[in-house]
Amino acid sequence: MRPLGIEGAWVDTPRVFADRRGRFHEWFKADLFREMTGHAMRLEQANCSRSTRGTLRGVHYAAVPPGQAKYVTCVGGAVLDVVVDIRTGSPTFGGWEAVRLDDRDHRALYLSEGLGHAFMALEEGSTVVYLCSEGYAPQREFGINPLDPKLAIEWPADIAPELSDKDAAAPTLAEAHLGGLLPSYEECTGYRRRLRSGVRAGIQGESCVSL
Repeated sequence: MRPLGIEGAWVDTPRVFADRRGRFHEWFKADLFREMTGHAMRLEQANCSRSTRGTLRGVHYAAVPPGQAKYVTCVGGAVLDVVVDIRTGSPTFGGWEAVRLDDRDHRALYLSEGLGHAFMALEEGSTVVYLCSEGYAPQREFGINPLDPKLAIEWPADIAPELSDKDAAAPTLAEAHLGGLLPSYEECTGYRRRLRSGVRAGIQGESCVSL
């Protein structure tokens, strides 16, 4: 795993073993995850989405605490996966970083609590699976319009984006900021410090991933 330019996000490029029968790779390793982040991956929900080419999902995030951290990979097709720093007070606030996830390199992306997440399907039937640290809670879920011109995310120019009505109607980053809907950098980093303290104290809980 290596850190991205946005603090609190990492990407893992696994070693893929291939022979005449097919391929094998380890897409999550608890010990490597703990080494990089300083805490265990709490698992409360696992999601799978299949998308037509051009489907654009996000930018989604959850209120902190507890937020919702995600460990994301693409098991079929390819997506452009984007991390957006929506944490007020962050040195990279409003910044974003894109990683191609596909069924060839099998990269996985981890976004810690408070970061925004979006992806576009680059191929027909692209299938994304992700582990979530918290379950879905509608009252804590928020979104930013992924086509916000101030964010200026560089989605592929040759693919027409297909958004849900909810995502298309989501506020811009500036509107969400003005409305007090964004998590703060201090809240997010403080929450992660508490997670790391829990691991050092040996309090990992029953719902931490051990694959």
